[in-house]
Amino acid sequence: MEFAVIDKSVVIGKNVIIHPFNVIKGNTVIGDNTIIYSFNYIEDSIIGKNCEISSSNLQKCEIGENAKVGPFARLRPKAKVCDNCKVGNFVEIKNAILHSGTKASHLTYIGDAQVGENTNVGCGVIFANYDGKKKHITKVGKNCFIGSNTNLIAPIEVADETYICAGSTLTKNTEKGDFVIAREKETIKPKRAYKYLKEDI
Repeated sequence: MEFAVIDKSVVIGKNVIIHPFNVIKGNTVIGDNTIIYSFNYIEDSIIGKNCEISSSNLQKCEIGENAKVGPFARLRPKAKVCDNCKVGNFVEIKNAILHSGTKASHLTYIGDAQVGENTNVGCGVIFANYDGKKKHITKVGKNCFIGSNTNLIAPIEVADETYICAGSTLTKNTEKGDFVIAREKETIKPKRAYKYLKEDI
């Protein structure tokens, strides 16, 4: 039998579609015309109008209008995803705000951060917020491009319209319009691989 578990306390708007195999709990509010696809766990969260939520875990978070979340995203407490944002597969957000039009499409951790409007957060980007003792804040401006596999070492501020090349690790603030490459040029040593590989490979 296909079913969904929905607490009596949940508020559901007009023309909402909830597919089977969802658990929706607590003080959750779901806006009009939103689609909740299968296999979500949603607790104490606010979801705006015209959203699509797919196979994700949402706890004590807020999602604006016309946003898409999932599949397999995790929005932890105090995560706020504003209007027209995209949060894709295996993206985790904690105590952070993504302003309108920002995209984090896959394999990214955004913790203790503020990300400005229309910024693209590439695959594998890590907001390194914890130094072993304290949590620190990352601030990213609007219209930025953060290339794949970038590490942002908090505390740090990335100014508006910064372009960060893939594979970079940033520890310093940027200024508006900066183009950032923070990686070492590769070294290639011909035939050196045989020192480390098995002879029968």
